[in-house]
Amino acid sequence: MIGRIAGRIDYRATDHVLIDVQGVGYLIFCSDRTMQALPRAGEHAALYTDLLVREDILQLFGFATLVEKEWHRLLMSVQGVGAKASLAILGALGPDGIGRAIALGDWNSVKAAKGIGSKTAQRVVNELKDKAPEIMAMGAGPAPVPPAADGAVIEAGAAPAAHVPAGPGPQAEALSALTNLGYAPGEAAGAVAQAAGAAPEAGVADLIRAALKLLAPKG
Repeated sequence: MIGRIAGRIDYRATDHVLIDVQGVGYLIFCSDRTMQALPRAGEHAALYTDLLVREDILQLFGFATLVEKEWHRLLMSVQGVGAKASLAILGALGPDGIGRAIALGDWNSVKAAKGIGSKTAQRVVNELKDKAPEIMAMGAGPAPVPPAADGAVIEAGAAPAAHVPAGPGPQAEALSALTNLGYAPGEAAGAVAQAAGAAPEAGVADLIRAALKLLAPKG
C-alpha cells in the first residue's frame, strides 16, 4: 500500500491535488485543513497517504501528519463514517480537536462537520472514547506538511529516514504522564482535554496539575 507520496503539485482542486512523481500523476483527496497547508501548483509537497480499495475504484487520501492519518483510519472504523465523512470531521476539527471532542464526550463539535448528523456524531464519540487516547498520545495538533524529497513514493511499512513530524505536544505528554501514574486512558484524556480547553497555552506541567485536580475525588 502506498504510504507516502512526494513530488510536484500539478494542479489543485477544492478537495484534491494531483501530485506528479517522476512523470506519474497521483490524485489525492485531502481535508480542508490539509488543502490549506499545501503549497501552490508547481511547488513540491509530500503527503502521508491511505489507499481505499473498492471493487469499482481505488482512491488515495492524503494527510499532513501521521497523526491525522491514524485519526482517519480510526474514524472510518465507525459504522456510517466513510472516507468523505472522515475528511469532513478532520477538516472541521483537526486531529487535536477531534481528540478533545471525543475525550470530553462533545458530540456536538463532531456534528459541526459538514454532512455529519447527530446519530453519527454520537456514534463517533461512543465508539472511539476508549481508542482515542492512544492516538492522542502520538502528538497534539497538525504539524506542517512534510517536505518533499526528490519526488519519491514510499511504501507503507518502509522506514522513512527523515521528515518525521514533530514530537508530541504538551497535551500528548501530559496524557502520557497521567497514564503512567495509573489513570485509565479515557479518564486521563478527558481531564487533559478539559484542562487544555481552559488554558490553551498551558505547558506540560500546568496541564498535569490542572488535570490532576479534575481527577481528584470529589467531596
